[in-house]
Amino acid sequence: MAERTPIHTGGCQCGAVRYTLYSEPTGASICHCRMCQKAFGNYFAPLAGVPPKDLAWTRGAPGTFRSSEAAERGFCRDCGTPLTYRVLENDRISVSLGSLDDPSRVSPTEQFGIEGRLPFLEKILDLPGVRTEDDIPAGELPRFASRQHPDHDT
Repeated sequence: MAERTPIHTGGCQCGAVRYTLYSEPTGASICHCRMCQKAFGNYFAPLAGVPPKDLAWTRGAPGTFRSSEAAERGFCRDCGTPLTYRVLENDRISVSLGSLDDPSRVSPTEQFGIEGRLPFLEKILDLPGVRTEDDIPAGELPRFASRQHPDHDT
């Protein structure tokens, strides 16, 4: 069998679950439905999919939650990071774009569940912003050092 070349890698915040994608994810979108809001603990869920054969778990395995009769969601059992979404009868599995090691490489091109889109989202990028380093006193920064797994396979 020929060696496959990883296209993307990703994983959860704590590093207990890691994956590789062997094809470019398609259908990059954000979903505003209430179920996705709850699953991600966020205003929307960014997702893109691949055929299941093109997703390989390289460390650990996700837990799953059957969020409806039609779909299940994968997540890290240790840190809770949302990792996948799969409509059970489809030959496709979507990964959470924020779990990619380089999420900037996959840009959403469409939206779903817009009936749940929160009205203030169109203005959110216009809110005043502060860099993390400028918001925390320099002497306190070491306490806020990230314990999350680095954005690469190890």
